[in-house]
Amino acid sequence: MSATHGHRIDVTQGTDHVRVEIDGRLVAESHRPLRLAETGYPVRYYLPPEDVRMDLLAPSGTHTVCPFKGTASYWSLADGPEDIAWAYPEPHDGVAQIKDHLCFYGAEVV
Repeated sequence: MSATHGHRIDVTQGTDHVRVEIDGRLVAESHRPLRLAETGYPVRYYLPPEDVRMDLLAPSGTHTVCPFKGTASYWSLADGPEDIAWAYPEPHDGVAQIKDHLCFYGAEVV
């Protein structure tokens, strides 16, 4: 758990079945996501890279900074769309367990 000035982040090991399909292609599927609950945001699922079709993704030039998690790097499908996933290669200590796990826009819990 990480908490700063009323902002809280909880990371727990999940067992949810998470699938990510983009344009009919299965990009990721996991039964062992990390579940990140953050004040003011919907729950996000961070998937281990072994459960992601990394061969379909390419790093993009996009980076964003979160004061609570660190600097995120983004990934795109090689043939589009862009910036569909992000990861924290060097997350802050309070959320260290999400290191290198990928989070997708549109991940579906099934």
